[in-house]
Amino acid sequence: MTDVELIEKAKEAARASYSPYSGFTVGAALITKDGKLYLGCNIENASFSPTCCAERTAFFKAVSEGEREFSKIAIVGGKGLDFTDFCPPCGVCRQVMKEFCGEDFTVILGKNGEEVKTLTLGELLPFGFGL
Repeated sequence: MTDVELIEKAKEAARASYSPYSGFTVGAALITKDGKLYLGCNIENASFSPTCCAERTAFFKAVSEGEREFSKIAIVGGKGLDFTDFCPPCGVCRQVMKEFCGEDFTVILGKNGEEVKTLTLGELLPFGFGL
């Protein structure tokens, strides 16, 4: 799957977002090392701290089904479904990625159109905490 196709899957995932408080929708598309696809969206809560980001939703779905090795993730986010800028993962999501992925794990950020930005987890989380 190309990076642009993976971004399109993340946009598809964002359509399921439950974000009545912020109106900010986020979608993630996670690929395992053996090519399985897991989608995630952000799910808000009135008390905010139980809110779960799209990236963590995708990871937790995959991990709950026994997956432990991942290749890359694509992320989009914006008000409504208007992805006008790149939406990098928050610090908590970066730490979850660090739990299951090495510094070379690929993070693809997308927005409207086909423009993408590709980073590694090491670039996004230098000196990350792990085993």
